[in-house]
Amino acid sequence: MDLEYPEDLKYLDSHEYARLDGEIATIGISAFAIDQLGDLVFLELPEIGDALERGESFGSVESVKAVEDLYPPVSGTVIERNEAMIESPELIAEDPYGEGWLLKLRINDPDELEDALSANEYRAQVEGD
Repeated sequence: MDLEYPEDLKYLDSHEYARLDGEIATIGISAFAIDQLGDLVFLELPEIGDALERGESFGSVESVKAVEDLYPPVSGTVIERNEAMIESPELIAEDPYGEGWLLKLRINDPDELEDALSANEYRAQVEGD
């Protein structure tokens, strides 16, 4: 499978990504993580208005193989969550960087993303280049 790593994203070791647009970060999980997990069957996300701290789990994704905690790449307040993905988590795999996003956060400090991985760094890590 040929996996994509969009250049405009910042990645975590734990396979979440953030797309920054001003003070709003769109959070999702990478195509690599979805490929590793297999068929997604359940998604747990926080409520709108919840404050998330970088490094602290905000929910989980469950597949036929495993349950994985989700971590925000940046701290902030949930302003939107993708209800369609909660209803049908299998759809995340169809477009993980587009329609398959999980949360939108109003971020506290964009500098928190400075030590996140670039697309090339993330690709090298997961593909073992």
